Amino acid sequence: MEIYNMQKAMTINGTEFNVVSLLGKGKGGYSYLAERDGKKFVLKQIHHEPCSYYTFGNKIEAEQNDYATLKSTGIRLPKLIDTDVKQERILKEFIDGPTAMDLVKQDKMTDAYIGQVKEMCRLLYPAGLN
Repeated sequence: MEIYNMQKAMTINGTEFNVVSLLGKGKGGYSYLAERDGKKFVLKQIHHEPCSYYTFGNKIEAEQNDYATLKSTGIRLPKLIDTDVKQERILKEFIDGPTAMDLVKQDKMTDAYIGQVKEMCRLLYPAGLN
């Protein structure tokens, strides 16, 4: 399996961002915490590592289409700022704080958070999304 080596800096359409840390790896790419001019971002680098349970087409195109689909439902989601098709990189808004999974693991999930998840489901399910 190919492992994507974290770089100290990456560009999106010619604009350079300092890479701070790896946020995570998914079946489609690596997500990094990146900074520019004191502002934080999520920079996603698409990878082409095999995934035994999923078949991909054009990943960067799928990312753009999936974002548009989610945005059309009206759920809150991080803003897609830029896409570099040639380098297969995506730049998104960074929202600081724990994930819902972090809150569950720490036994800090509240009824207010559960209500937010239910509201998202109310918007997603009619669109055939989960």
